Amino acid sequence: MKEEMVAVILAGGRGTRLQSLTAKIAKPAVFFGGKYRIIDFPLSNVANSGIHAVGVATQYESTVLNNYIGTGRNWGLNGTGALTSILPPRETPKGANWYSGTADAIYQNIDWLDKTHCEYVVILSGDHIYKMDYSEMLAFHKKNDADVTIACIKVPLEEAPRFGIVCSDPDGRINEFQEKPKQPKSDYASMGIYIFSYALLRESLVSDADNPKSSHDFGKDILPSLLGNGKRLFAYPFVGYWKDVGTIHSLWESNMDLLDSDCTLRLFSKDFKIYSADTFSQPQYISPSAKIDDSIINQGAIVRGTVIHSVISNEAVIEKNAVVQDSFIMPSAVIKSGVKIRYAIVGSKTVVTKDQIGTKDDTVLVND
Repeated sequence: MKEEMVAVILAGGRGTRLQSLTAKIAKPAVFFGGKYRIIDFPLSNVANSGIHAVGVATQYESTVLNNYIGTGRNWGLNGTGALTSILPPRETPKGANWYSGTADAIYQNIDWLDKTHCEYVVILSGDHIYKMDYSEMLAFHKKNDADVTIACIKVPLEEAPRFGIVCSDPDGRINEFQEKPKQPKSDYASMGIYIFSYALLRESLVSDADNPKSSHDFGKDILPSLLGNGKRLFAYPFVGYWKDVGTIHSLWESNMDLLDSDCTLRLFSKDFKIYSADTFSQPQYISPSAKIDDSIINQGAIVRGTVIHSVISNEAVIEKNAVVQDSFIMPSAVIKSGVKIRYAIVGSKTVVTKDQIGTKDDTVLVND
């Protein structure tokens, strides 16, 4: 096949800050928003951008994620003219190696990229919540005759040390890149979304692989090296909703954002949909004793108690006299009668038998 641009999603992260939620599954497979997993967002973005070939590099606890993605059918990324490939680390004549960095994960799959005969590659993270049309970013890349384009978003300056920070000229050309700096020079953060002209990407990866001093990471090694060599790096300005759900609190917060009528993610929009697997659940049931206000209730849920400003996933059960407020309840969880839940995330299949009360700034995780 020959594609103008293909996508590679880096989906091998451990997500240790999500605590027990990622003890047995990779972070991109974590549940979100009542009916989704986090990986649904980059995969849907790829499909909605008209990209027909995507490779998903998996590593940590990948079985659930691999099975979930399958052939890419749920996102229309399978069949004639479309291709979804799972790209785990593999043994080759050179030996067997885990991915040792983001750049190494792409380098180990150069053969897959070569077979697509692509002109451009968009490299994505598998664990961010956002909507983006990558074809618009590609048009920006071409217009500026860029070697690399990095999607960037404004962040609060106090949060900037968590990100790769770029400094750019008024025309968007990047003149400095700081990887998670203690003293950031700007509030313009890399979203971990890169478009490379493939010839340059291939050359850079091969050179980086031969460098014993490299950590084989895009932010630490590849991008600073290209910038130092005078390559044309540009910042693509993204305006909209984007969140790295890397902590329990940020995962809770992003679920609560879905209930905000001003949320720019526009999850309920009929265009640029986020696709997901069908759980083949029975219809939801809301009993006469139920009281529901400002909440998302997914198919298969049974609600007999009170649900206020919360996200309830498929097959979850809220028993009579239970109260769930400002919380995210994952699939098949059961909140027993009389229990009060607030400012909490309840893990999948967890049975809650006693009150779990957090605060707006300190989310409680209940996960058996």
